[in-house]
Amino acid sequence: MAAAVAATTSSDINSMSTSSTKRSAVPSLSFFKDWTYVPAPESSDHIHLKDQYGLFINGEFVRPHSKRYFDTINPATEKKIAEIADADEKDVDAAVTAAANASAKIWKRMPGKERSKYIYRIARMIQERAREFAVIETMDGGKPIRESRDVDVPLAANHFFYYAGWADKLDYAFPNRRPQPLGVAGQIIPWNFPLLMAAWKIAPALACGNTVVLKPAETTSLTALKLAEIIQESGLPAGVVNIVTGFGKTGAAIVNHPGVNKVAFTGSTDVGKIIQKAIAGTGKKATLELGGKAANIVFDDAPIDQAVEGIVNGIFFNQGHVCCAGSRLLVQEGVAEIVIRKLKDRMETLIVGDPMDKNTDIGAINSKEQLKKINEYISIGVNEGAELYQSSCTLPSKGFFCKPTLFLNTSQSHRLVQEEIFGPVLAVQTFRTVEEAIEKANNIPYGLSAGIWTDKGSKIFNMTSKMRAGVVWANTYNKFDPTSPFGGYKESGYGREGGLHGLLPYVQW
Repeated sequence: MAAAVAATTSSDINSMSTSSTKRSAVPSLSFFKDWTYVPAPESSDHIHLKDQYGLFINGEFVRPHSKRYFDTINPATEKKIAEIADADEKDVDAAVTAAANASAKIWKRMPGKERSKYIYRIARMIQERAREFAVIETMDGGKPIRESRDVDVPLAANHFFYYAGWADKLDYAFPNRRPQPLGVAGQIIPWNFPLLMAAWKIAPALACGNTVVLKPAETTSLTALKLAEIIQESGLPAGVVNIVTGFGKTGAAIVNHPGVNKVAFTGSTDVGKIIQKAIAGTGKKATLELGGKAANIVFDDAPIDQAVEGIVNGIFFNQGHVCCAGSRLLVQEGVAEIVIRKLKDRMETLIVGDPMDKNTDIGAINSKEQLKKINEYISIGVNEGAELYQSSCTLPSKGFFCKPTLFLNTSQSHRLVQEEIFGPVLAVQTFRTVEEAIEKANNIPYGLSAGIWTDKGSKIFNMTSKMRAGVVWANTYNKFDPTSPFGGYKESGYGREGGLHGLLPYVQW
């Protein structure tokens, strides 16, 4: 555990001394903000990275047809980590061909209980190399090591464990329907949860007897390629999982390939619409998990301290880098003042800095381009007349970092309220009645997730029945489980991933 070093003054001591009416005064969060922590960086000596990574096709790492590579960098240091292959249409065609052959000759013919053994083995191997995966995820993506270590990697392993259990039970999942695999699944994942999103996509596809061509985001390809190493070592038949890296044109080649039977995409709403148009009339199945602008709704009977911590967890601990981030706060007028004051105090205690430091709460923004977008939205908020509040923390001189940011006095017409930012920026609104809260929460283009904070169970059930959001958390936020489905409404996409529902997009009758 990291040691804490505090410089206390006589006035601080006096403020904490006992009195005739109160035995001890509890210091406010503003007192603790002056504490400094001894650095506690996670070691990277145990990880193994190559200088250059090829494409994983038909069970082997191969050079790209284009012979082109691009750099992946550490967003916290701006230093190059490795070179990644840039796949073109011929590479994608080779991957799809390998997947189709493996599907026809091996994987879909294999009994479910045998498929289950491979998926289970992959899960166990992720667990065995969890520390290595966590460090690489943080180095490549910029998220705090605590999040990679405690959330991303364990959940990724759990998804493989969970779907390993379903592989030989599909007839029970879909009674009297005789489920059959679709064939080749083309899967495209974003940069915010590289390993976890790969697990979300690959595990149910394999369990249902499909083969896979996966494209990770160009800025965070390393953990997907490390997963390819595990897949290779696990003995999974060649061609069952193929991983091709590259930019948008690589993803487009997957979507448009005639040999792909199913498209699974997680990313922006704009790209999701392009994919919809591209596969229209082709007979390809699709699931799209797109943007979000989730509302955290705090009622006057809520546990305030718990709610404030949930708000911070929902938007700041993950740098706002989740599509379900609670980037809007709706707080009832009666408690608005105290909630905002406590929230500001809590923001002052957040540590922004080296993602590899176990003390860090907020790591680096994934890329220079994303940081530019966030700063543009902060300027938009100021120009639209919203009241800006930022933590007084000092940002590192190197890397892509953003202070936790609060915008007060926003309205439904503000772009900060309507548009996805994907950064640690929170827009605050107030409301008076339950009906007003529901109307404001639903009056946006997205419908991915929401949070409700109240002491009344009846209020929770009333809200959840009227919220147009795929996931609604009650008195918590950003809690995931492989047994629970996840997905959205409206411009947040369609289809579900996770749970029994996550099997449905990968089968036909």
